[in-house]
Amino acid sequence: MTNRYISINHQLYKEDEAKISVSDLSIQRGFGIFDFLKTVNHQPIFLEDHFNRFYNSAKEMNLNVGVTRTELKNSIDTLMKSNNLPNSGLKFILTGGFSEDGYTMSTPNLILTQVPFEIEKASFNNGIKLVTYPHQRQLPTVKTIDYLQAIRLQPYIKENLADDVLYHHHESIRECPRANFFIVKGNKVSTPKTDILKGITRSKILDLKIEDLLFVEEDFNLADLTTVDEAFISSSTKNAFPVLTIDGKTIGNGKPGEVTRKINEALYRLIGI
Repeated sequence: MTNRYISINHQLYKEDEAKISVSDLSIQRGFGIFDFLKTVNHQPIFLEDHFNRFYNSAKEMNLNVGVTRTELKNSIDTLMKSNNLPNSGLKFILTGGFSEDGYTMSTPNLILTQVPFEIEKASFNNGIKLVTYPHQRQLPTVKTIDYLQAIRLQPYIKENLADDVLYHHHESIRECPRANFFIVKGNKVSTPKTDILKGITRSKILDLKIEDLLFVEEDFNLADLTTVDEAFISSSTKNAFPVLTIDGKTIGNGKPGEVTRKINEALYRLIGI
């Protein structure tokens, strides 16, 4: 049994003792938001950016976080000190609160969790295989706890010998359930701009200054994937991670591309590893 701590409404509990009522709207209706970041050497990476998205998600869902950013940061610091996990994944969840009728919002519950997470640089060379699926996430700009479609599709992903799914809407590429998507054509690095969650790592990539590379937000279609030089996903855990096949078709030469490698290395420098 783990000795890690979880924070619920700013109180620490041993993980095996942490509890939340079944009347909470997160359980009754799947109503809630979250955000996730990694810590490196006890330092939360891009914390203010994640706070910005978390508080915006709460506003869009008519949820009151109930604490200032300073107070939330203090709770995070307390949890991190108690767990003593220098390299980790840190998640903060805001639920709809306890509801007597299973429908009406009340005072939200704020849950902070932390688990060990080590960046494995060598995994970059393995890349990832994607399979496409027609789907548009509800409230795409909000990071909700609703991953219903992604979890439902796990057998579909396995049947197609893939690692994850890439959503498209009327053949316009969107995103993966837990990552943004990029393509590389020549010196242009493109990522979809419409009806997606704008990831923190995605934003850092778009701000990169790498010689001879142009970073743009622009929509593209399934058909465009057949002519790309490289493709990759981006997320807090994956940084920039090569996509080697989509729907069983090889991307580029089937190996991690040099542009993707440059971007990934630039991200490592940005987070100090």
